[in-house]
Amino acid sequence: MDAITLNNITKTYNKGTVLAVDDVSFSVKKGEIFGLIGPDGAGKSSIFRMLTTLLLPDKGSATVGGFDIVKDYKTIRGILGYMPGRFSLYQDLTVEENLNFFATVFNTTIEENYELVKDIYVQIEPFKDRRAGKLSGGMKQKLALCCALIHKPEVLFLDEPTTGVDVVSRKEFWEMLKRLKQQGITILVSTSYMDEATLCDRIGLIINGRVLSIASPDDTIKAYPEKLYAVKSPNMFKLLNNLRSFEQTINCYTFGEYLHLSLKCSEEEVKKYLQEKEHDDFEFKTTSPTVEDCFIRLLKEQNERNGNKNE
Repeated sequence: MDAITLNNITKTYNKGTVLAVDDVSFSVKKGEIFGLIGPDGAGKSSIFRMLTTLLLPDKGSATVGGFDIVKDYKTIRGILGYMPGRFSLYQDLTVEENLNFFATVFNTTIEENYELVKDIYVQIEPFKDRRAGKLSGGMKQKLALCCALIHKPEVLFLDEPTTGVDVVSRKEFWEMLKRLKQQGITILVSTSYMDEATLCDRIGLIINGRVLSIASPDDTIKAYPEKLYAVKSPNMFKLLNNLRSFEQTINCYTFGEYLHLSLKCSEEEVKKYLQEKEHDDFEFKTTSPTVEDCFIRLLKEQNERNGNKNE
């Protein structure tokens, strides 16, 4: 049995005028780290709020730990841990007071499940008498994770947990998630950071409320259909405009210090075209696609489909 299942879940707001989640179906295996990857406004938080029984779906059904999110919401709340995107603990309480409060809510103690949280707790223990509101972003993140784990949940929901956190803290956080996975906890995490996608067992790429692709990060990248090129020249703005005007260009966008480019034609044809456009000193090479490249391609395909529907 899967730890989480969604069957044709739909959610709208504003009396049905805003479609936030559009007929989404997927499942998460027990003991898996599954990532929902997409930009702000893609529908990630709405999915999380439905799965954690904070919102009711308009259509469809879902289960967590085999329990229905509507009928069995009280049972589900006892077996899940939830860390929302914004820091939501009691800022006027100390670190220790927050932990004791959440342990009491779930009728347990810090000592009872200490083995589960000790790797995280030892990092925040020196600050146990400090008010939560006075902690750094990384420490707030660790405290929130401790509170979400204090009752030893079967499933852990992390809604954009690393937003606004420094790079070092982000890396430490994902190391913690790997250790939690080894203890058999199923983790559903959402993020807009494409580099975090590669740290998941499987990912769902979500855009405008629709999940467009579900696979492992490696399989997602392998599915990229065209050869991808990295191009740069002294005049990047002119280069971008010229390549986007080239009739054989499939896609062209800025990616770091390069442009990433996919084509319908050969390398020789586009190089000749660039020379004609007076790009005499350009760098042109093949490159390996990333999850971000796959995401951009799926977004372009969806926009083209939506454009065709509107015509």
